[in-house]
Amino acid sequence: MSEMTQTAAKPRIERSATASRTYAIFLIIGLVALILAPMFFYPIFLMKLLCFALFACAFNLLLGYTGLLSFGHATFFGGAAYFTAHVVKEWGFPPELGILTGVVGAALLGLIMGFFAIRRQGIYFAMITLALSQMFFFFCLQAKFTEGEDGIQSVPRGHLFGFIDLSGSTNMYYFVLGVFLIGMVIIWRFINSPFGMILRSIRENEPRAISLGYSVARYKLGAFVMSAALAGLAGGLKALVFQFATLTDVAWQMSGEVILMTLLGGIGTLIGPIFGAGLVVTLQNYLATSQFPVTIVTGVIFMVCVLVFRRGIIGEFYASRLGRKLGFEHRR
Repeated sequence: MSEMTQTAAKPRIERSATASRTYAIFLIIGLVALILAPMFFYPIFLMKLLCFALFACAFNLLLGYTGLLSFGHATFFGGAAYFTAHVVKEWGFPPELGILTGVVGAALLGLIMGFFAIRRQGIYFAMITLALSQMFFFFCLQAKFTEGEDGIQSVPRGHLFGFIDLSGSTNMYYFVLGVFLIGMVIIWRFINSPFGMILRSIRENEPRAISLGYSVARYKLGAFVMSAALAGLAGGLKALVFQFATLTDVAWQMSGEVILMTLLGGIGTLIGPIFGAGLVVTLQNYLATSQFPVTIVTGVIFMVCVLVFRRGIIGEFYASRLGRKLGFEHRR
């Protein structure tokens, strides 16, 4: 029996080793590509892509690993953008403290919204998040510090740690890249921790998790707050990159956009939302000056993905023969 067990376990160990090598190779290639990217692409475009990729990964933390569909994540993204822009411009905060303020503000908003939303499930959960998000939108429209429809403009990027000037695109890009990588490490550590394993069990079978004695509501709230804080990290970065924060950042369309990015790339995968965000941002960037309507093209691509790639583009690749051979299916 022991020999049979060892024989059965051997293919799994080999697949795990193959997956680890594959991930390491792709990680190195990805890091080198991101470091060299400003030499070949417009830095502002790259920074926008990184901001929305982090935003999509933060949203996927809630949808893909907890099974909670939120229609209100624009609240955390846009709210953090407003908080960061305000404290940096009006209070003279350095960029690192400005982003930290945005993250803390987004986490508090997540705590408040999550407290009410997690009491319901399914479509009711989604509708509560949408309703609360719209309330925050109208608050931002009327609040004095947001400057209404004009938004907060001319936000200074400042000096990182007091001596690194972020006014130049190159310094700003590598700062955004560093924050993006830190955010991805936090997400990776979160989903591979015991806490993340419990979230997956809640997603797969919530009654079973309850029967095992887990406080499901607390775990859901924790995931909601973590997702909100990381979305706020992306929003704060975006405010510094573009040097403004407007109502567009808190509108319901922004929540729909991040859902689209995540579904296109593949929910429940670590790099799927990054790929989806890259696809949507690239389409927006390169079709904006063309005769093609961006929303229609994006909608057509989304329809094709729903019909052909039910798991998203990266999700389908993981489930393909090549993906299984490389071990991706077992490392989602």
